[in-house]
Formats: sequence, structure tokens, C-alpha cells
Amino acid sequence: MAVHNSSALVVFSGGQDSTTCLFWALERFNKVEAVTFNYNQRHKQEIDCAKAIASELGIVHTVLDMSLLHQLTANALTRPEMEISSGGKGDLPSTFVDGRNLLFMSFAAVLAKQKGMQHIVTGVCETDFSGYPDCRDVFIKSLNVTVNLAMEYQFVIHTPLMWLNKAQTWKLADDMGKLDYIRMKTLTCYEGVMGEGCGQCPACKLRNNGLIQYKQGK
Repeated sequence: MAVHNSSALVVFSGGQDSTTCLFWALERFNKVEAVTFNYNQRHKQEIDCAKAIASELGIVHTVLDMSLLHQLTANALTRPEMEISSGGKGDLPSTFVDGRNLLFMSFAAVLAKQKGMQHIVTGVCETDFSGYPDCRDVFIKSLNVTVNLAMEYQFVIHTPLMWLNKAQTWKLADDMGKLDYIRMKTLTCYEGVMGEGCGQCPACKLRNNGLIQYKQGK
């Protein structure tokens, strides 16, 4: 695997996708760091999980306070009293957080520049994106141009999962020899259950169905 003679900052939640991206970056860059955002998310276990993985892998890890998102927008990820729903009839899922990836990626770019890093890695995906508009490829490409112009700096935003479904994401983890690590040590569940999760929330169903599909296709 070719390694860039440069460094990368991974936007890291401790979930399946971002942890897969962390291992992907570790295979390609000489230096990798991670940034996690505390936006008053439904379960603080997400932050604890990210810290634990970064510590275990010896990754420099920054946690940024983004609790203003809780003040700005009502959604099921920042308001535990709200019901988690998948949406329908053109409505976005209740777990969609307005502006989340716009703010996260912008702040990640500011942090990356201060650290002299040009490469930013994020696990957004348009194939299994739950209808979130800020996970689309066109948004990321647009944002890449915007942050470059805003800071007069040549960022490159990498989205290794953009065109992969969940089964293919599991395959990527397996190809890197990290499937069991990601299956057991990450937190994707909206109910805050580690590993395979509660099995009932939309995030768990997407993740677990992808794993079943991948294993059946092997």
C-alpha cells in the first residue's frame, strides 16, 4: 500500500464508518490524528468510545466542544426526548442534524491547518446515507472548494466510503484485517449499545444487515 509522505486528520466518532476510515488512513499516511465533536449527542458513550480507540491505537486525539448545535436545532440525536424515526414521504429522518457535517468539516479544516495537515478523512457515504443531504458527494466536493478558498490552503477531503454500501464497508474492514475489531469495539447504535448494538434502531439495522450481507456473499 502506497503511503503519502504527509499527514491526515480523521473526523472520528468511534463508530463503524469513522473507525474504518481511521484504519484506512493509517495505511496511507505517515502521520494520522483524529478529531471528535462533542455536540451534546444522545449518548456520551460515543465520545468515550472514540477516546478509547484513539488511546489504544496511539493516535493524537482532539475533542472539540460543538454543543451549540444542541441550541440551534432540535433532532433525535441531541434531544433524547425525541423519538428516533426513519422519516418518510419526503421527510428527513429525525436523527438528521442540520448543518452538522458543514460545521464539523469546517472546524476540522481549521484544526488541520493549525497542525500543518492538508488531508482530511471522513466516513460520509452516499450509498447508505439515510437520506442525509450533507453526506452527498456533491456537498463534500463543494465544501472542499469552499474551505480551500476560505483559508487559502490546499485541503484534500477524502471519502473512502462514499460509494460503498454497508456490506462493502465491512469488506474493506476485513481486507484490512480489522473486521472483528470494528465489530466489537465501535459504537454505532443510537441507543448507546457497543458492538452489535440494540439491533432495533435504524443505525443497528443498517450496520447488522450489511454484515449479514457481506458474510453471505463471501
